[in-house]
Amino acid sequence: MSVQSLRTGSRDVREPTLYELEPIRLDGGAVAVMLSVRFADDGVWRGRLEFQHSEAGSQRATAEIFCGTSEDELWQSVRALGAHHLRDLYRSLA
Repeated sequence: MSVQSLRTGSRDVREPTLYELEPIRLDGGAVAVMLSVRFADDGVWRGRLEFQHSEAGSQRATAEIFCGTSEDELWQSVRALGAHHLRDLYRSLA
């Protein structure tokens, strides 16, 4: 998964940072996938997925389903997902 941060400059880890992941294909169209990552007050890194389907004009987001004791640990969980899991997550949010 390629990752591109949508934020520039110095980063406050308590403010969510949005990363753009590779889009998923669904019914012939592309769905943009973003990961929002933040450092929570309880000392845990938390993340949620956000989906934007440009053709349908819809936006969907998961709860903070990713967590880790480090940002790298959180990213390991995200990278372990395949495109089919991302599609299923998107469909489950309908």
